[in-house]
Amino acid sequence: MTSGRNFLGIPVQGDITPGATRVEQKPIEELQPILQAVLDDPAIVEFGWRQYTPYFNDGDPCEFSVHGTWVRTTDDADAEEDELEMWGHRSLGKIPGRRDETTGEWVKDPYEGPDEARYHRCKALEKAVEGGAFEVVLLEAFGDHANITVRRDGIEVEFYDHD
Repeated sequence: MTSGRNFLGIPVQGDITPGATRVEQKPIEELQPILQAVLDDPAIVEFGWRQYTPYFNDGDPCEFSVHGTWVRTTDDADAEEDELEMWGHRSLGKIPGRRDETTGEWVKDPYEGPDEARYHRCKALEKAVEGGAFEVVLLEAFGDHANITVRRDGIEVEFYDHD
């Protein structure tokens, strides 16, 4: 039975089990303007994320990914890193949401905070690094099991120890 596929012009027979489904990868040049928009903001002191391949994933394949994007602003000098993650950032503001009781659909409420444009630039950064489209370039640039901190004067990479 031929699968209708070929490898270098040679017909392939049998069942083919698909591997991991990855987001289509983008070149590093597409990440640069998103990163630069956050770096150019004078209120942003530093930002970063964690990237790693889990050691165990409850039976699912262990695949490299990026997590925990955080941003430190000039208003966050004494903040702990978990207060700076984008899902619940203390000084960037937020766009709250709620489940509509009638339709059951998720509804976003209006932005709450001091600077909506800054919030959206930081959310774009979070989406870019955590969305999977730059995993190859991030893994190549910073390695696996890494905690990344980006500042205007440089990027710090530390080993990330996780379970």
